[in-house]
Formats: sequence, structure tokens, C-alpha cells
Amino acid sequence: MAQDRRRRGADRSRRANVPLVAFDFDGTLTVRDSFTAFLRWRVGTRRYLAGLIRLLPAGLRYLVDHDRGRIKARAMREYLTGMTREELEAEARRFADHAAAGFFRPDALAAWRRWRAEGARLVIVSASPDAIVAPFAEKLGADALLATRMAYDADGKLKDAFATPNCRGLEKVVRLKAAFGPEVTLKAAYGDTAGDREMLRMAEIRGYKVFRGKP
Repeated sequence: MAQDRRRRGADRSRRANVPLVAFDFDGTLTVRDSFTAFLRWRVGTRRYLAGLIRLLPAGLRYLVDHDRGRIKARAMREYLTGMTREELEAEARRFADHAAAGFFRPDALAAWRRWRAEGARLVIVSASPDAIVAPFAEKLGADALLATRMAYDADGKLKDAFATPNCRGLEKVVRLKAAFGPEVTLKAAYGDTAGDREMLRMAEIRGYKVFRGKP
């Protein structure tokens, strides 16, 4: 047992010495928002636009409370009601297969690959729902994905609420510390909105709106 503890301690020490690099997803690695792109792909343009009309009251409320988590939950209710976890994850994989070729910024991918070649651990930290981002994270070979977690009921059906706070702003720091320890530091971080600034402050190298390439 003592040997096992020493081995675990050595493993933790090695991981601590490996640089950690965090990437925002939507707008940073990608050219557009993955959640809205998925919804539009799934239901079609006409149904999507009709839903936006029904979401207008939620949009007006957002202008007052700026609660992004609330309006995303309302969009889930509008477009994804009744889906099971298995159905949602299967459709998210199909969407990733369909969209990936035209989704990523080439200069962002170059930075991702450069850090990978240097041996860094690469984590995606995104406000988008985890089920939507996960297939893309898998394609990229991300070491971890921290995103807004979808919630499911006892029958495995999607709830119109999230299991975690919207992974934006300070919540990105909270999730990084929960995943990698309270003393976590970032070798580099990349983002493109005000919701990434707290994460960027954790990093030695801070890349704000540095990727502009298009597929």
C-alpha cells in the first residue's frame, strides 16, 4: 500500500509539471456558436426561426437580467423537449460529423497542435452544453472538457434546466479549480469574449481574440 501511495504521488507530481492550456470553444476554436448551430441543424431553418419568435419574451427578459443560462434553458425547452440523453448524444455526434470540416479556425487548430507537440494538457472550457461540445472535443483529442452540464430526469429525458451554472466568467475558474485543484495555473489560455477574462487572468500567456482564421 505504501508503494501504491508513492506511485500515486509520483503520478500527481508528473501531472503537476505538465503545462495546462485552456481554450474557449465557441468563437475561439470555432467560427460560430455550436449550440445555436446544432439547434438550427437539427430542426431546420424554418422551424428554428419560428422558435426564435416564440423565444422573443425570453430574449427581452435577457436584456434585463443578462442571464445566459436562463435563455439557453428556454431554448432547450423550445427545440429539444422530450429527447433522451442517448438521442441527444447520438444527434450531437452526427452534427459534429456534419459540421467539423467547416467549423474550426485553422490558426486556432495550429495553436492547439503546437501545444500538443510540446506535451501540454489541453482542456476546452465552454459555456455551451457539454453534450453538444463533447463530440468536437473528442475529435480534437482534448484531455478534458469543462462545459455547462445538461440535466436529465430519472427516465433519462432532457430537462429544460442545467445541472451546473452556465460555464462562463468566474464559473470557468471554479470549474478549472474543481477539475485540477485549487492551486491550478494555466500556461496559456485563449478566449474571445468578456466571459473568458477571468480564465485568461489565470494564465501566463493570455490570448484574447488572437484567432481570426476561417475554414
